[in-house]
Amino acid sequence: MPKELNWTALTVFIVLFALVTILGFIASRWRRGDLNQLNEWGLGGRRFGTVVTWFLLGGDLYTAYTFIAVPALVYGSGAIGLFAVPYTIIVYPFVLVVMPRLWSVCHKHGYVTASDFVRGRYGSSGLALAVAFTGILATMPYIALQLVGIEVVLAAMGIQGDIPLIVAFLVLAAYTYFSGLRAPAMIALVKDAIIYITIIIAVIAIPIYISNHLGNGSGIADGYATLFAKVPSAKLLLAPKTFTVFGTLALGSALALFMYPHAITGTLAANSGRVIKRNAALLPAYSFLLGLIALLGFMALVLGVVGVKPYGAQFAVPGLFNLVFPAWFVGFAFAAIAIGALVPASVMSIAAANLFTRNIYKEYFRRNASDREEASVAKLVSLIVKLGALAFVIALPLQQSINFQLLGGVWILQTFPAIVFGLYTRWFHRWALLIGWFVGMALGTYMAYLQSSPITPHFASSTYSLHLFGQVIPGYAAFYAFIANIVVTVVLSFIFNLVGLAKGVDSTATADYEASNVVAVPAAAL
Repeated sequence: MPKELNWTALTVFIVLFALVTILGFIASRWRRGDLNQLNEWGLGGRRFGTVVTWFLLGGDLYTAYTFIAVPALVYGSGAIGLFAVPYTIIVYPFVLVVMPRLWSVCHKHGYVTASDFVRGRYGSSGLALAVAFTGILATMPYIALQLVGIEVVLAAMGIQGDIPLIVAFLVLAAYTYFSGLRAPAMIALVKDAIIYITIIIAVIAIPIYISNHLGNGSGIADGYATLFAKVPSAKLLLAPKTFTVFGTLALGSALALFMYPHAITGTLAANSGRVIKRNAALLPAYSFLLGLIALLGFMALVLGVVGVKPYGAQFAVPGLFNLVFPAWFVGFAFAAIAIGALVPASVMSIAAANLFTRNIYKEYFRRNASDREEASVAKLVSLIVKLGALAFVIALPLQQSINFQLLGGVWILQTFPAIVFGLYTRWFHRWALLIGWFVGMALGTYMAYLQSSPITPHFASSTYSLHLFGQVIPGYAAFYAFIANIVVTVVLSFIFNLVGLAKGVDSTATADYEASNVVAVPAAAL
């Protein structure tokens, strides 16, 4: 780790960071709306067109921690880390089919969160509370890991201590409070542009560097040939025993991704279901980018980049950039990573605040809360959520923060039946869904807890070795818990429907799910 400040890199970093901070505050005037209404503050007035939604969802889903963690997993564990590429490919057909239906019914009834939809569809405040609780619980450590991404690049420039991280938190908190979802939407335009520039330059320049130092010096093609020739075969290829882990990680992660509150918030901010369909076709461009990002892990491995305490493999990309690039470009790239933390952290805190305000505060404490009161509570909660995330990073060891985020994936997948199944049928019983959710949450948490050894803490892995009919099948704990959730939900729904247990009042109608061509705000072409 650098022991002296890299002033050139730091200067470029500060300039770009200041630019996006200014944009964050200017965003409150962009496509003006009454930010004292939750629909405007928390969903941008549902007025984002194809281009803005593409940048917002891309910035929302492909985070700073993606930039750090995916190459780190490839660096440390090899090909298993590439599961992130197929899972982002799997998820977009799902988005194309499912999410316009969610947008349509939420637009029709003014729903701001997935829990609002669950409450209206099943007439169950308990099930809606479970979905809201899970969303908030899964989001908190996810925000924390965005701050970890900032912490890692600050350390790579020689900046130690918590003060710079606290400053970044204050900046993030301020513009999110004043501008709501408009801030990350505007910043995402800049963030994605500089990330694309950074990665395109990296996948050209680093192979040339590899060719010059490890190959025959003939350029990019030789650099890539040398790269794959020098990666140990054990890391370049999947071992047979990891096939089920890879497959369940990819499928389970794909099903979970758009259950996260921040992904749903970005989706509901679109101005029509048609915009969502277009984005499902356009977002795979980020999957291509992710594949390039993953290769950075192999590049760091071949060039002998060494992980440093307390970050370990998380330092692979910062160490690689420090090794290969001049200081000014290092500052540019590190700013891309840090800004890549601000966009998702903003949306995540807004999404968690929306859930608390609509599905806990208004449901259980102030049923008659005005629009202004709703927005005020949401703004305050967004600050508290970010403060909690900052406490995660400062108070807990890095590995524990990572472990909690792994649990977030286990938990959020258990909301899938209540949300997605409900978009197509009312056959599933509200009590069966609630019990299935509880079984999935408990079982998934227990499976993750068991992944320990004398030198490895509990919750250190999201994989679980399932013993079934004399076979050991390792896989993603979230996926196994999800299967148990579905089995319980189906069996109990059949029983409860058979005995005539009251289902609850459905506030939606069949036509509400098909109006995907309706435009919420026609003027918002972008």
